[in-house]
Amino acid sequence: MRYVALGDSYTIGTSVAAADRWPDRLVAALGPGERRLELVANLGANGYTSADLIRDELPALDRLRPDFVTVLIGVNDVVQGVPLGTYAANVGAILDALLARVTSTAIVSVATPDYTVTPAGADFGDPREQHDGIVALNATMARLASARRIAFVDIVDLSLRAAGDRSLVASDGLHPSRAQYALWVERIAPVVEGLIRS
Repeated sequence: MRYVALGDSYTIGTSVAAADRWPDRLVAALGPGERRLELVANLGANGYTSADLIRDELPALDRLRPDFVTVLIGVNDVVQGVPLGTYAANVGAILDALLARVTSTAIVSVATPDYTVTPAGADFGDPREQHDGIVALNATMARLASARRIAFVDIVDLSLRAAGDRSLVASDGLHPSRAQYALWVERIAPVVEGLIRS
């Protein structure tokens, strides 16, 4: 199954090796089989907002012809102060665009992690305000995905472990480390496996 990952720095895996990015680890975790995933493109890009994803990543899907898609987008909407209503409209447009190409059981949305507990987290605004923004954003993604019968995987609690375990933070002091992405995949993989094996 042709798999395309959409998103921002969390999808492209800033500050970790390519093999340690969560989409790559997801493919490896699912292993061989008739309906295994082949990662044909990771379109994640540093600094991308939901609007950037619409502009640059969605058009590539016509060429890539995915059978399965994951989407994780929103942290830069929070950082840049994008209104929640604008984010909601963008996410609705993203999910509807995906549904025009694949079925709801071929899409998985993933929560935006809470970076405010990382050493560099405070560099991007007041941690409490940013935390609240991430909570609201994830509630929006979860609601819009659920309305379309699209799976939503919440990994926020895993990201919050970085407050007491710095091995879960990459060398840049901000992004998840390979160890944190491994935890994400432990949670995401069973959801994906249930969808693609059904």
